Amino acid sequence: MNLQEKMILTRKIFEQALGLSPAASIFAAWTGGKDSTVMLHQWMFFLQERDPGVQVRALNLDTGYKFPQVLEFRDELAWEWGLELTVVGPDSSVMQDLQEISKVECCRMLKVKPLQEAIRDHGVRVLLTGIRRDEHPSRETTPEVQEKRDPDYYQINPIAHWTEMDVWSYIMLHGLPYCSLYNQGYRSLGCMPCTAKGTHMDERSGRDREKEENLDLLRSMGYF
Repeated sequence: MNLQEKMILTRKIFEQALGLSPAASIFAAWTGGKDSTVMLHQWMFFLQERDPGVQVRALNLDTGYKFPQVLEFRDELAWEWGLELTVVGPDSSVMQDLQEISKVECCRMLKVKPLQEAIRDHGVRVLLTGIRRDEHPSRETTPEVQEKRDPDYYQINPIAHWTEMDVWSYIMLHGLPYCSLYNQGYRSLGCMPCTAKGTHMDERSGRDREKEENLDLLRSMGYF
């Protein structure tokens, strides 16, 4: 399947999203990374073709430990694209020395719990992600549509069938902006304490090993 065919399939997945919920209750989970930016760009133009006046809603999770370059990129692009951006994060009371807790507990407190609260508080019925199956072994069987419980919503993964090369090809083809950290050797962007520059062999080689080894557990808790 070439990139054009993959883009057509992505549009079909967006059709499924609109079949499950009106656009007002569909949020794009936007991290500021390359994958979710590409997904968001396609979603934005898909909606504009359907209804030129529709507001694109994006949900960003700020753990308090994000790279400043990512936050700067997020804010600049949100303004440029005219997004309705909702930024959520953990309550300040849970912020503590990360050395005192496991990576799994850290992700639960700083990512999973705030995400679940945001879904409830903002009436999210469908959450679009930038997950790709080739990014990590735990994601190899990721379906396009996942029904979630407690809270109840649909997680939809419109570019699950894409590769890292597809993402960069799309960025170059459309002249999309991207975070400057990618030009410094980073291939996958997470929180600063758990992210280093990657290698040519593994896209997520710069991510913390303890967290990577527990991705299945984290996903069972609501992490994506």
